[in-house]
Amino acid sequence: MTVATGRVVAGRYELSTLIGQGGMGQVWTAYDQRLDRRVAVKLLRPDKVAGQEADELRRRFVRECRVTAQVDHPGLVTVHDAGSEGEELFLVMQYVDGADLSDHLAEHDPYPWQWAVAVAAQLCAVLSAVHAVPIVHRDLKPRNVMVKQDGTVTVLDLGVASVMDTDTTRLTHTGSPIGSPAYMAPEQAMGGAVGPYTDLYALGVLMHELLSGDVPFSGSTALGVLHRHLYEPPLPVRRLRPEVPEALEALVLRLLAKDPQHRPASAQEVYEHLALLLPARGIPTGAPLDPTRPFLRPHAPWPDRARTPAPQPAPVTPVPDTAEKPDVAAAVDEVKRLLGEGRITQAVDILGAILPAAAQQHGEHSPVVRSLRKQYAATLMDDGQFRRALPELRRLADERAAEAGQADPQSLRFRYEAALCLEQLGEPAAALAEYRALLPYYENQYVAGDPGLAHDVRRRIGHLLLALGDRSAAHDTLARLLLDVERLNGPGHPMAAEVRRSLQWLGQVRG
Repeated sequence: MTVATGRVVAGRYELSTLIGQGGMGQVWTAYDQRLDRRVAVKLLRPDKVAGQEADELRRRFVRECRVTAQVDHPGLVTVHDAGSEGEELFLVMQYVDGADLSDHLAEHDPYPWQWAVAVAAQLCAVLSAVHAVPIVHRDLKPRNVMVKQDGTVTVLDLGVASVMDTDTTRLTHTGSPIGSPAYMAPEQAMGGAVGPYTDLYALGVLMHELLSGDVPFSGSTALGVLHRHLYEPPLPVRRLRPEVPEALEALVLRLLAKDPQHRPASAQEVYEHLALLLPARGIPTGAPLDPTRPFLRPHAPWPDRARTPAPQPAPVTPVPDTAEKPDVAAAVDEVKRLLGEGRITQAVDILGAILPAAAQQHGEHSPVVRSLRKQYAATLMDDGQFRRALPELRRLADERAAEAGQADPQSLRFRYEAALCLEQLGEPAAALAEYRALLPYYENQYVAGDPGLAHDVRRRIGHLLLALGDRSAAHDTLARLLLDVERLNGPGHPMAAEVRRSLQWLGQVRG
């Protein structure tokens, strides 16, 4: 991928200095000609990914950038613009003046444990906001963390890491998981479902590195590193640095638990433990790049919005017949236009606002309202608002089942999409239970009508078992699935190839 200095991207961003390069793209400092400011521009080449997966990457890139831009937190790099130009995707971000955490650690060896606590607490503040969306970073590591001159920490590459790793084994040439093996949680390495617990494991690896000077698991090959992540206990950091508080060592060990269920429940919980070890209020020294400085005036994470009800559309006050009523048909046309232009967030707002008026005009259970609610749930999912989509899907599933029976294909589809939401919300046990309840219906050919649906549910069950640490059950589930897919579709089918890669990884690491 050759890009020249001075090139102008999107008629606006003049590339200046190459500051990073990888297999799929580059990162440049650039100049925003319109607003007269420095920015960072990431250029990605989806055509570096084989086959139809390039188109899938493009679609997810646009969606994830839009979702990322909705996260407003001072510890997260600001997204200014995103789009495509020719064969490239571009992402324009805030330019961060500071040092990445890897260089910061190298320049301060040994790293003061108080600094490690301050960095981790700031990262928890970011993760708390990100996970509430919900988004999972999937590639948290020192190179993706910047320490600014005032000591505040900024997390990079949120949307890009997410779009490149939503399904670990699908967007690669070789089937190898995307990410950094040294920071990769066991469930992520094995192709299982990821969630907030995956980022917490990476946070534990990062904290261990800050406190000890090295990652807990290293090796000469990626497979060797992953084997250690899966089977070896980490070395307690106090054996290397006795001055580290016992409570801090215990927290790092909890974060590095092999089973996600044994890790802390949330970034908010980790922050509360770290808060007890943060420096007391005081006067900043004025030295640059000191990560304790923001806590001299405490900097806490956002409230845990994951536990608060999602905002609902305001109820519509009944209007007399003589008053002008909302034009539901016009609103539907506007939604179609917005969706056609990719303006999904606006479409969600209009659908949420028009539903009460439509119910008043046509009746709560009318075909018009039912159709609008289906569109509303689907659009919420497209917009990444899984927490709001979940109750809508459950309601649609229950109503359809009451009318047509539990085996009705449309009701089953709503339940399947609700399980997808649970996966995205980082609730693997609940998602697994829902998929297992659905599987008997999908395996009944007279009801489901498509064995591919049953195969997809079984694949997701296998990946969720990996996420929950039950590698033996995951192996058995995926092995049986592979035999059935090959028997029905042949060994060259895309799902057969994907499941075979997961089994190969699982078998190799087991060995």
